[in-house]
Amino acid sequence: MTDREIALIDVAAAEAGDAVELARLRAAGTELGIIQVVNHGVPQELVDDFHTRVAAVLALPRAEKVELASPTGHPYRGWRQWPDDFGRLELERYSISRYDSPAEAEAAGLPAEYSGEYAHPNVWPAQDPGLREVARAYHDAAAGLAQRVLGLYARVLDVAPEVFPVGAAPHHTSFTVNNYPTWTYGEAGDEDQKLLLLEHADGSALTVLHQRGDYEGLQGQWADGSWTPVPIVPGALQVFTGSLLTRWTNGKLRAGRHRVVAGGTVTRLSSGVFWHPRVDTIIEPLAPFVGADEPEYDPVLLWDTVRNRVEDYLAVFGRPEQVAAWRDGRPYVAAIAE
Repeated sequence: MTDREIALIDVAAAEAGDAVELARLRAAGTELGIIQVVNHGVPQELVDDFHTRVAAVLALPRAEKVELASPTGHPYRGWRQWPDDFGRLELERYSISRYDSPAEAEAAGLPAEYSGEYAHPNVWPAQDPGLREVARAYHDAAAGLAQRVLGLYARVLDVAPEVFPVGAAPHHTSFTVNNYPTWTYGEAGDEDQKLLLLEHADGSALTVLHQRGDYEGLQGQWADGSWTPVPIVPGALQVFTGSLLTRWTNGKLRAGRHRVVAGGTVTRLSSGVFWHPRVDTIIEPLAPFVGADEPEYDPVLLWDTVRNRVEDYLAVFGRPEQVAAWRDGRPYVAAIAE
């Protein structure tokens, strides 16, 4: 691995104490915040089954997919399309919440004071009755991988895994599939400069991402501001450090800033499982990572960063008709140019 490559980490070897793998993990966590992992324990047949099923849903005629939009206009439930200001499709998204209802969340152990988040239901396609079960299985496997990688980061930072206040289940997660279309609107030779997903770092502790496609549209940003592609490696999953883990480690672990550029005539599919601890967790720099100086970050209750995320999102990105749909509790379907 050169200093400008994405680290490919063998999870099983790292857990067995392989010094080389652990050293590479530490370097990647502090310098980029993005790794690729193999021998990660998530069955490939499960990865393939989920993504093949959801790709088939996203390939349905638009008239059928409109029925999969959130009935309440929630931007993180069901299907929606994301056009630019000219109506040209930049992104198609299918989002799945951890629970289908407040009752399900409370049955899993979430206190009732937090369960209202799940009053906006998931939208499961009638075209594939088996998708829900497969999606849940893949979600659980990815969340389990996130916790294992957190344990490895604890190891390379010389702290006990228990230092991270993960708490007992249920942990807070969200699950999104992004389908990036062809983009042939730019000038010749300029298509790869089009951003289909703006640069950002996730607000999770860790994000487990799968990418499927024929071009390396996902890019990670180094501390000096330069970008590097995240290659398509058969069997590998990507794990991003989120800003929450950066806060826990007082900046020791770098949040994985990333973006997606267009691939011209090529499409790309990805999914992300965004894993957090319990929503009643106080997120603050932990004692082993705070020296004589003051912590770099103030404490924050995780719930306070979650409960207003729809309003926060709409305040920045929402179009007037989308905001109106949310206020009225009705579906929002963006207009797309022919």
